[in-house]
Amino acid sequence: MERDSLLTKKHYTFLFIIGIILLAFNLRPAITSVGPIIGIIREDLSISNWSAGFLTSLPLIAFAFMSPIAPRIANRTSNEKALLYGLITLLIGICIRSTASITLLFVGTVLIGVGIAIINVILPSLIKSNFPGKIGLMTGVYTTSMSIFAALASGLSVPLTTTAGLGWNWSLASWSILTIIGIIIWLFTMNKAPLKEDSELYEPSTVQLLRSPVAWQVTCFMGLQSFLFYVTISWLAEILISNGFSGSVAGWYVAYMQFISLPATFFTPVIAGKLKNQQPVVAVFGLSGLIGYSILYFEPGVIGSTIAITFIGIMLGASISLALALLGLRTSNARQAAELSGMSQSFGYLLASVGPIVIGLIFDITNHWQPSIITILFVTLVMIGFGLGASRNKKVLQS
Repeated sequence: MERDSLLTKKHYTFLFIIGIILLAFNLRPAITSVGPIIGIIREDLSISNWSAGFLTSLPLIAFAFMSPIAPRIANRTSNEKALLYGLITLLIGICIRSTASITLLFVGTVLIGVGIAIINVILPSLIKSNFPGKIGLMTGVYTTSMSIFAALASGLSVPLTTTAGLGWNWSLASWSILTIIGIIIWLFTMNKAPLKEDSELYEPSTVQLLRSPVAWQVTCFMGLQSFLFYVTISWLAEILISNGFSGSVAGWYVAYMQFISLPATFFTPVIAGKLKNQQPVVAVFGLSGLIGYSILYFEPGVIGSTIAITFIGIMLGASISLALALLGLRTSNARQAAELSGMSQSFGYLLASVGPIVIGLIFDITNHWQPSIITILFVTLVMIGFGLGASRNKKVLQS
């Protein structure tokens, strides 16, 4: 009987990990698939450049406003049910967005942001609850899974739209298949989920969390690394084009940056999970980012740009996965992790949504990318400072 119980637990754990990976697969494609075909959408619907730009910012704004609400949904139901609601909302958003209506395009995009925000916030809490001794490893698994499909969606978007002849509607709608698979697997996983102990129902005081210096350090670190990621994704190609590269080569460099970040995305939280103090990790990837952006400042050629983007990719991959791992490492239980996740991601994505606008505005004023890169270097330094504070061996509500 004991052996059968152990076997069942192993089967459930394996199924649970598959479920988490499928959740992670759905975290970015609905967003990253839009950028490469935004021009096609703009021309087909005859919308302005401003409207097209707002379309790419809407999910981030939805993240910011939905993130504090997501833990409340989990508290009233459970982590597992909240994640299911997130997947269903995401599926509805993808379907609504894939119509030829401008209004439904924006409504669907908002729903996509809401669905992903719920999953974004609750996943760290789920991992804290079910894998308390393997937070680093499981964070590495899901952030790497997320990053792989983020890059794939960027790369496949144009071929699906043009080469495969799907048009932008069906190209965007095709990612609903991944969401449907995720819902089916997650429903099965939920039915096999063991009952949680009462201790999992503990809900920390939001006021206490807002008074915690460590919580704010984690929050600012999350926000600044998000700022850097979305700024780089938005403007790296333009910077490279101004340095003499063709648009296609610049686009491949952006894809290269995402793929080269994958090892750092996976191994950073694994290493961080084995350390009580993660400050050496922050120092290493922080230096990598400073080197990368500094090289980019001098308008290097092919070799220099490749080196710069490699260093930048390492920093961006490591920083996002460490930020997510800290949500579990700096908290004492799953509910606390959910609250910190909501707090940090709300601020983080609000900051990320204005990042590309600020850097673009600096370029508009100066007509050169160097002042923008100097600003990015300054933000990187500030991020390192908050990262060092957040990486100390101290819990958010520790006295």
